[in-house]
Amino acid sequence: MDKKTITQMDQSENKKLHDSCNILVVDDEPILRNLLTDVLKKEKYKVCSLPMAEEAVKRVSNGNDVNIIITDIKMKGMDGIELLRRVKQINRGIDVIVMTGYASLETAIESMKLGAIDYLTKPLNIDQIRLIVNKTFERRMLQKMADEASFYKELSRIDGMTELFNHRFFQQLLKIEVARAKREKTLVSLIMIDIDNFKIFNDKNGHPMGDLALKKLSWLLSQNSREGDFIARYGGEEFSIILPGADKKSAQFLADRIRKTVAQSAFECEEVLPGGKFTISMGVAEYPTDAGNREELIEKADKALYKAKDNGKNRVEVYSEED
Repeated sequence: MDKKTITQMDQSENKKLHDSCNILVVDDEPILRNLLTDVLKKEKYKVCSLPMAEEAVKRVSNGNDVNIIITDIKMKGMDGIELLRRVKQINRGIDVIVMTGYASLETAIESMKLGAIDYLTKPLNIDQIRLIVNKTFERRMLQKMADEASFYKELSRIDGMTELFNHRFFQQLLKIEVARAKREKTLVSLIMIDIDNFKIFNDKNGHPMGDLALKKLSWLLSQNSREGDFIARYGGEEFSIILPGADKKSAQFLADRIRKTVAQSAFECEEVLPGGKFTISMGVAEYPTDAGNREELIEKADKALYKAKDNGKNRVEVYSEED
């Protein structure tokens, strides 16, 4: 990201990050502590100072809000290198800037190998202090933005209730897998899943209990699928599993194993259901044998699912042209 882009960031977010960027100055020399504190406060940072590294470790251990530590390397008692080690053990997200004289520059470089973000050389130069601290703050701000972007991107793929992939992302995944199967002349199978008599379960137990059942079923699907399969909440009480590289015979075997696992598992309040058990029905189809594209594959797997429902539920049906 270039300098122009950075300056165009939303000002309120910039101020929020700046205000929360608490800086702790650690130095046993009062003159240096006061100099750093004054310079940084003029830059509108929240700053506090301590004369001993031991006190700084205690502050970080207690969970106090510290984002950046500026510490001298040579101090009475615990030195800055040991402070750096302790801080990184407690919270690797804290940035540590070390201070050293020109004669001991190698020590500063060594401290950066241990996790320090940068160093200041003595005698301290006000412009250098501003430059390094602002650069560290800017890097923290960019990292926070990147982390949030990554979080929201992931959030857009996930169904909040079940923590499985959502319907929209399922469609994207299936499109990708069908295209890959076409390109590499391989197979991809699809399992469509529906909970049997789920309306009865919800009507008699209430939606909160229905939500718990959905979460448990999601966990069972995840635990009993293959590594590399994609499991999604298709919508409501419907789920789907994409099986890259699997033929429908393998998919049928997996589906039946999942069906039996669900039927044998205890679901709270399942006694209200016909037969007294929480069960699922499943339909299986395969690309390219049954379908020429993503839409047809979903349609064929759905047809097999409807057949399973019509034939008594709690069963797996595989699509065939005879259906």
